[in-house]
Amino acid sequence: MLMVDSTVWIDYFNGVVDWRTDYLDTHVTLTPILVGDLILAEVLQGFRRDAEFEKARSALSKFQQVQMVNTLLALQSARNYRFLRSSGVTVRKTIDSLIATYCIENGLPLLHNDGDFDGYEHHLGLKVVRA
Repeated sequence: MLMVDSTVWIDYFNGVVDWRTDYLDTHVTLTPILVGDLILAEVLQGFRRDAEFEKARSALSKFQQVQMVNTLLALQSARNYRFLRSSGVTVRKTIDSLIATYCIENGLPLLHNDGDFDGYEHHLGLKVVRA
């Protein structure tokens, strides 16, 4: 199973070609891909036209949808964020902390294009897909 962050989905839908979008394109039929509710919201909120929104919504609905946040995960995310901050790592977005913590807690690799996940990888064991 693989979690794909909104940074990669957005590039994918915008036609950006790099190793991450190529990896997604290759693995879309080979690997079960999860779409977290937080990621779904981040991706879909960026579409300006209804037709593009519906096309992306339909495409993403073909993957297993998961609820990412509950009280226990929110508490662990806050602990992880505080730990990283005390280690000198600044995470800019709370949603990235929630996504990273979900992946850590569920042993899921994350395909992303966002430096905010680096601290989670280096200090907390987040599994990250590498080129």
